[in-house]
Amino acid sequence: MERSIFFNLLSSLQLLLVGYISAAVLGIVAGYLIGINKIVYQICKWILQVPNTIVSIALLPIALIIFQEAETAAIVIVFFSAIWSIIINTAKGIRYGRKQGRNFRIVIKHIFEGLRFAVWIAWFSTIAIEMLTLNQGLGFIIWNAYKESQVSQIIEGIICIAAIGLLLDQLLDLTGTILSELVSDGEKSKVS
Repeated sequence: MERSIFFNLLSSLQLLLVGYISAAVLGIVAGYLIGINKIVYQICKWILQVPNTIVSIALLPIALIIFQEAETAAIVIVFFSAIWSIIINTAKGIRYGRKQGRNFRIVIKHIFEGLRFAVWIAWFSTIAIEMLTLNQGLGFIIWNAYKESQVSQIIEGIICIAAIGLLLDQLLDLTGTILSELVSDGEKSKVS
């Protein structure tokens, strides 16, 4: 793999992780606070669907106008793309977990479903933003390679994007499964 591809891969991951981790932390906290109250949950589950249905990349021009710096706007769009499914799934998990007698395994399952979906959307947003506005990242090199008719570099970039997407998804799936099993074992030991 060329050095430029490696550098751009790191740049893409940095953009993704800054926006996504912020969204994950805030999304889980907000989802928990929404989920612990039945009335707040009923109101918010409909209201939150509105921003959740907005294709985040469509907000890029507004973010660029507001922040006037491409990297800051990119981070905000990645954050925006990820947070809603995390909040919604966390709140849903808290509600279902409470109905099942504080079943934390259900809560974890829902949180990680939200995290997995959010990372996919955030990764998509990252690549699209790089294609449109930034001068670095995997999206940028793919778009640049297209303009220079370098098909092999386009394919390398696509393979990197797919590998990173799969790796992140599987990492979250494995983490969710491990945490779920640990919580399940803890709940069984309390019962016995």
